[in-house]
Formats: sequence, structure tokens, C-alpha cells
Amino acid sequence: MSDRPAIDSQAQPERIYQSYADLFESVEAHLLPAKLRFYEGLGVGFVLGRRAGVHFEDTYSGRRLINCHSNGGVFNLGHNNPRIVEAVLRHLGQVDVGNHHFASPWRARLAERLAATTGNELSKVVFGVSGGEVADLAIKVARGRTGRPKVISARGGYHGHTGLALATGDPTYREPFGPNLPGFVQVPFNDIEEMQRAVDEETAAVILEAIPATLGMPIPKEGYFAAVRELCSERGALLIVDEIQTGLGRTGKIWCYQHEGMTPDAVLTGKGLSGGIYPITAALMTADMHRVLDEHPFVHFSTFGGAELGCVAALAVLDVIEEPGFLDRVSELSERFARELAGLPFELRRRGLFMGMKFGSDADAIGTFIKLLDVGVFTFPAGNDRSVLQFLPPLVISDAEAAELVSRIRGVCG
Repeated sequence: MSDRPAIDSQAQPERIYQSYADLFESVEAHLLPAKLRFYEGLGVGFVLGRRAGVHFEDTYSGRRLINCHSNGGVFNLGHNNPRIVEAVLRHLGQVDVGNHHFASPWRARLAERLAATTGNELSKVVFGVSGGEVADLAIKVARGRTGRPKVISARGGYHGHTGLALATGDPTYREPFGPNLPGFVQVPFNDIEEMQRAVDEETAAVILEAIPATLGMPIPKEGYFAAVRELCSERGALLIVDEIQTGLGRTGKIWCYQHEGMTPDAVLTGKGLSGGIYPITAALMTADMHRVLDEHPFVHFSTFGGAELGCVAALAVLDVIEEPGFLDRVSELSERFARELAGLPFELRRRGLFMGMKFGSDADAIGTFIKLLDVGVFTFPAGNDRSVLQFLPPLVISDAEAAELVSRIRGVCG
């Protein structure tokens, strides 16, 4: 891979607010100041300014960091990837959001390309704007297709902050808003015995992240997903795999489930599908699962789902990750990080470049997070296991940038 273009140190981003204090005054009046104050307490009072490739800068301080969180995979291909920017600019002024009432060649082509990444086993595609939206959709479709109410998810997992997606997640995110919806059950991740006890004749779907990021990136045990697949098939339930963070090359394959020797009934994708430029998400599903939408074609639509400019960006993303050697490069980088970070005081959980640094305690992880910020490396604690730092460098990181990143981490942890 070639080095990504450096940030132009002479360019100045437009400053709508002249200082961070001025900006925060507006945030306090109109947005969510408590969240920002929490981040400031961790030393993350950043305002994104110049950004390109693996780096971003803080508008007001000029601090330059290597982005090793990538917003959960949004920036898999780096900030402002030139190929994605060029594709969107080429069509801007000719293509806009589009209209969900009409056929769209852009949606059709993107759906065709996404289906092909699954060998056309998941041949039907429904687009959305957020991860929560497509998680909601997949759960709705599973219930409609099976006629069953029960949905099983992993304790400590995360599928979004909207309705049905929220009901599958951690109680922390639900309890301020009242009791959970009926029919939702959680079991420990990686525990097939508990899953066997939970899946029954009332179960519409099991929804699992391929690797639960918010839970701290626990790698699935060998055979776990194959066993869940078999269990769902035996008992008439559908298996939904959430690849919103793990998909699109992050693990060294287009989809993480392809490491597992099985195929789910649905896969959810987003974040990296946008190229970091235009929001777009999708649910890929089997023709059989999708049949309920064929029978009831007006029960679901999304005004902005599959926006045509988003499809342009997503097609450019697929062009990049499907280039010969791209996925091999991800796997090679994963091995390199494992080798060069060996012996440091954390367990490196990894599949491809989907990685987490597991420390002995929350305090150790948070302390390291702050020290890494000081040397220009941005990671982030996993929300439901803060002894783990999410470590997701862009897939396009160059050899020189990887060497510099390892040097900084070893300088802090060595």
C-alpha cells in the first residue's frame, strides 16, 4: 500500500467559532454538554479540523493524532480517501438523495455488488441510514417471516439506540426510558449451552455481533457460530449477524462470518460502507427471509435509505476493498501488529485489524488510553468492558505509519 497523503499543514479549516470556549457555549445551549464534559475529563476535548489518511488534527490546539478507533470502522479507508471523495464529487450536482418510490440504478448496482460478496446466498438488500435502523428492520422481518415474538441477543452487546435494536442491548441504554419490550432475552456471548437453553419454538431470531465491540472484542470460540447456526436451523429461528463494525474487510475477509464456515440468514452492514463520506447502511438477507417484504411491499420504507450519493460512495468503497491483494494486506498487517506488540502488558484480541487491547483492569486501560493520547494515538475504551481499548487503525495504514504507531505504543507500554 502507498502512503496516504499528508495533511496540508498550511491549510486552515473554517472556524465558525473563534475558540473552543465559544463553541462550547453553543453546545451548552443547544446540544449535549454533559457528554462533552465527560470526554474532556478523559482528555478528549477535540474538535475535528484537518484530516486525511490515518491522521486527524484538533482545530484549536493543532494536536495531530493517528486515528486508531476509526469511529468503529467508519474510517476503514482513512479520512477523505481520495478515491471515494473523487467518486462523490464526480456525481455531485447530477445525483442527489433520490426517491424511494422509484427504481434507482445506483441502489440496484450497489445491491448487486453487496449480494455478490456473499456468493449471492444473501441476495436481497434493504438500505437504511443508521445501524439501528437496519437492526430494527432485520428483527421486524424475522418476526414477520417466522410469526414468532422472541429475540435473543448477547449480554453486553450493542445493535443501536432505536426501538427494537435498543431492546436487544445492554440495560444501561434502556433503563432511563422505561421497561424493555417483551420477548427480548439475553445470554452470555460464546456460551453455546446457554444459547441452547434460550432458543425455543417461540424464537424468531438470534442477533449477534460477529465480534462484540462494545463488550470488549471477545473473539468467538472455534465452532461457536457454526453451532448457533445449526441450532437456529433445527428450531426454526433466523440468525442475524451484525457486521456493522467487523464487515467490509476489517477482519481480512469481506465479512467476518466467512471465517466461521457458515452463512447467516441476514448480515447488517454500515459504518465503513459510507467511506466516511456519506451515511448509508444495509441489511443483506436470504430470499426466503425477505419473502415477508415481497408479500407486504408497503410495510417498510426509508426516505433516506440508499441515498444515491451514498450508493456512489459505497460502490467506491467496494472498488477499493475488492482490489487484488487488499484483504491479504489486512491479514499481513494483523500478523505484524501481533508480532511487534508481543510482550506488552495487554492481551491483543484480534481478527484481522479488528483488535482490542485487554488490560488487567479498567484503571490500567484508561491510564494507557490517556498516555497514548499524549503521544498522538487515539484509541477508545469499550463501553461495556473498559479494561479493553478498541484498536482499529485504518486498513490503508502504510508500512511507515504502522512502524511509527508501534513505536509510540511500545514507548508508552514497553
